Amino acid sequence: MLQDTSPDTVSADAASAEGADGEPAPTTRLQRWRLVLGQPAEASCGAVGGSIAEMDKALAALYEPDSSLSRRGGRGNSSPSVARWLGDIRKYFPSQVVQVMQHDAMERLKLRELMLQPEMLEHVQPDVHLVADLISLGSVIPQNTKETARIVVRKVVDDLMRRLEEPMRSAVSGALDRSQRNRRPRHAEIDWNRTIRANLRHWQPEYRTVVPETLIGYGRKARRPQREVILCIDQSGSMANSVVYSSIFGAVMASLPAVSTKLVVFDTAVVDLTDKLSDPVDVLFGVQLGGGTDINGAVGYCQELISEPRNTIVVLISDLYEGGVESGLLRRASELVESGVQFITLLALSDEGAPAYDAQLAGKLAALGVPSFACTPDAFPQLMAAAIRKDDVAAWAAGQGFKTSK
Repeated sequence: MLQDTSPDTVSADAASAEGADGEPAPTTRLQRWRLVLGQPAEASCGAVGGSIAEMDKALAALYEPDSSLSRRGGRGNSSPSVARWLGDIRKYFPSQVVQVMQHDAMERLKLRELMLQPEMLEHVQPDVHLVADLISLGSVIPQNTKETARIVVRKVVDDLMRRLEEPMRSAVSGALDRSQRNRRPRHAEIDWNRTIRANLRHWQPEYRTVVPETLIGYGRKARRPQREVILCIDQSGSMANSVVYSSIFGAVMASLPAVSTKLVVFDTAVVDLTDKLSDPVDVLFGVQLGGGTDINGAVGYCQELISEPRNTIVVLISDLYEGGVESGLLRRASELVESGVQFITLLALSDEGAPAYDAQLAGKLAALGVPSFACTPDAFPQLMAAAIRKDDVAAWAAGQGFKTSK
């Protein structure tokens, strides 16, 4: 968070953030060490003053053991103090650092109950982690806070849609167009690049042209969906970020006429949220994070939804800690693969590091032809494009640097 890039005067990531006046706060090396080490380092690093002292107070409130936030975070009269702290960190630190500090505050100081108060939500920096916290609190959020919570979630969803919608739409649409090539295309359907390459031997020098004896075209637009995609999402607490991203991608795919998209979430029960895919916010507020896990039951439900196995892609998003019948899950997975379904397991769909998961179960699924790996949101559109083209998804994942289970 505080990088040391020069022996003299520098601006740390945190210290160089623009505050309300738009001016960065330059720090010396000793001041930066003082910020990192806290109050005990004042004797060796010197005192800090001005805006740097305010930054130090914001850091100490969270990371020093006897902080004001930790002493008062659980009582009602702490709300003004926490609200001021949330405003301070947004003033002195860049947004990426603010998100880390907010997440640390939730975990270290047990401040989740404060998210039930609308005045707190108005001060936080919206991000995926905050949305996950709000989803987990969905059933206990007071009525006077729900509208503020929806506004916060809507802001994050809109930001993610702006970043992810076009890559997803382009990748899936392109893969669908090229997966339905035909040899008797109409003029508007001709893939001229492939047609020219296929007919180079028919080059006519005197006319300086190619005679296209063989025409290669894109597929005609289908009147019914070309692919069925089922997103089957584990809604246990550890999968919160994956649920957020899955709802975004599910909504985008549901808007494509050539793809029939279904979204199913599960713990020990299965909930079909397909009818809410027109609005990812409705999907998220339809999720109840936490609880047990019955992957076998969820996959069984998805199995009943399949009408054309060879045109169906099932994406199970789960850490594979099965609370149901593992042998039943493996039997169903084998049946799906043998019927022609492309069955993929994503151990996480998030920007986080390597997830915790049941490696033994992932290995058993891989042996049945169900590749298992974690995937980042930025790579998910290309993953779906590879699945639509019926490429080797395990090879694709290895080529992207994702570690697949064996």
